Amino acid sequence: MKNWSERAAALVPRAGIVLHDLAMVWLCWVALHQFRLSMQPIPPEVPLWSTSTLLVLLAQGLVLWRVGLYRGVWRFASVPDLLNILKASLFGLVAILLSLFLYNRLDQVPRTVLILYPVVLTALLGMPRLLYRSWKDYSLAQTDHTAVRVLILGAGQAGEALLRDLRRTGAYQAVGFLDDAPKLHGSYLQGVPVLGRVEDVAKIAPETAARLLIIAMPSLDAVAMRKVVSLCEETGLPFRTVPRIDDLLEGRSLPGELKEVAIEDLLGRQPVVPDWKSIRSWLGGRSVLVTGGGGSIGAELCRQCARNGARQVTVLDMDELALTTIESMMRRDFPQVECVPVLGDCGDPAVIRHALSTSAPEAVFHAAAYKQVPVLEGQLREAVRNNVLATETVAREAVAAGVASFVLISTDKAVDPVNVLGATKRLAEMVCQALAESATTRFVTVRFGNVLDSAGSVVPLFREQIRAGGPVTVTHPEVTRYFMTIPEACLLILQAAALGSRHAIYTLDMGEPVSIRLLAEQMIRLAGKHPERDVAIVYTGLRPGEKLHETLFHAEERYRPTSHPKILQAEARAILAERVLSAAAHLRDASQRYDLDALAQSLRESVPEFNPLEPAEPQAATVVAFPARLARKT
Repeated sequence: MKNWSERAAALVPRAGIVLHDLAMVWLCWVALHQFRLSMQPIPPEVPLWSTSTLLVLLAQGLVLWRVGLYRGVWRFASVPDLLNILKASLFGLVAILLSLFLYNRLDQVPRTVLILYPVVLTALLGMPRLLYRSWKDYSLAQTDHTAVRVLILGAGQAGEALLRDLRRTGAYQAVGFLDDAPKLHGSYLQGVPVLGRVEDVAKIAPETAARLLIIAMPSLDAVAMRKVVSLCEETGLPFRTVPRIDDLLEGRSLPGELKEVAIEDLLGRQPVVPDWKSIRSWLGGRSVLVTGGGGSIGAELCRQCARNGARQVTVLDMDELALTTIESMMRRDFPQVECVPVLGDCGDPAVIRHALSTSAPEAVFHAAAYKQVPVLEGQLREAVRNNVLATETVAREAVAAGVASFVLISTDKAVDPVNVLGATKRLAEMVCQALAESATTRFVTVRFGNVLDSAGSVVPLFREQIRAGGPVTVTHPEVTRYFMTIPEACLLILQAAALGSRHAIYTLDMGEPVSIRLLAEQMIRLAGKHPERDVAIVYTGLRPGEKLHETLFHAEERYRPTSHPKILQAEARAILAERVLSAAAHLRDASQRYDLDALAQSLRESVPEFNPLEPAEPQAATVVAFPARLARKT
């Protein structure tokens, strides 16, 4: 009985719409005949019902159904629905002409009726739908007295779409638009006035009694967004923004969703435009293995591989919770992709051999590593074991299994290493370079800097400190770092892997270095507080192994552009493969004995450029701009 009641509840409104449309068709046909024949000296009587009228209703009704007019919803009727009605009216006219020609060869059908029929029918079918939507929108706005009054910054397409979404929810009432286009000032957008320029928000917001500001300008670059955010902060009102197009396409945001302005919106990062064709042609239909797949970079690599056509993704991680989380996410979001979870340490030859034999991957992304600089300064053995020896183990097993491509995720700290993290990652690069000389596997190394919101990043640390009321801890007032978003970094990793070089070291364009002090201040402001007044900033001093500035390029490595403007290829420095692999063997022996002195000595001998930084005398490296960017300016 419940099924029948549900079906009846769904069919009754639709049947009412069908009867309404057929009534409009009848009215249109009869009224046009009455209008045309009334012009004659002795107007004949027009029957309200006839066989011809029945044929018109059948022909037009069939066309309305076939065009899909009844799949639309009156509540959300719009211009596309009106165009669909016009198309149905034109096709209906053709069907009527054919039917009446076969029936009575169009006897006593005036040509004026045939010409006016599509236009009049479109109006009769379209106007009730648009009026119904307007009535529902007006009723919703009038009945919800608790709606939040919002002022929308931006009267473009995003602002118009936002206004429609706000009216559908009923939780917000738009009181006006602000836009810098002079031609829009004084005009109305769907009945809402454009009140002035964006820079006047501090003056206009109190006049409109707005309680929320919404930035509806998703195409703004970071400089312009910082300016708009500063203007919003002057009002003292909370503010939100609409998602960017790439966030919608990547599934990180939903249409109509309001989100807080994220720190990555203000850091000057230009959107990455990858070569989708090369990525998907290289990755499509392949099986891949991601070590450290439960981490920030590893998990996003799994998602990007699945999104870009990978047939199977094997996730290897030693953290059971992280492995369970990424597995459930993959099975939920990408049911068409086979996800193979493997719990274990990738430095264990048996584990990596099992993972390779289980999935037979054609590409391995080695993202597993320890990355915390201060921690690794006091954990030399684990840094060497996980960053160097595990890399050698995974690389050797990949070569033995005949894997086509091996991608090492490295770091900018390996360029001029002054800490254990940089030295171990540099030695891992050298091990891959040594193995590549005698292997059929293609080795690719990708270097980049800090990643926003990754595990251990300053961004989640600052966010938690701000939430707790402070203080926010910054190591040094002059310290700078390069930053990328996690999706951007992973897209460029896939892009670099798809470029096809035999053995290459790629460096990603990290943009401009960001002052950590300014980053902390901006995050405090985004939280609706004021630096030093509401939340204190405390400078704790550089931690062991840290330096003021990072470098992206080594003086002895020559760089050349690639087919992608945000990726440079470095000419690898010459090494002696036998010496590198012998050093790795010595490190393995010292690691098994937990001989820290031997590990430190062997690491310094293996990486000649390793110059440990003395905590008491921090040395600031020279900040080098991205060469490709300078080349584009000249």
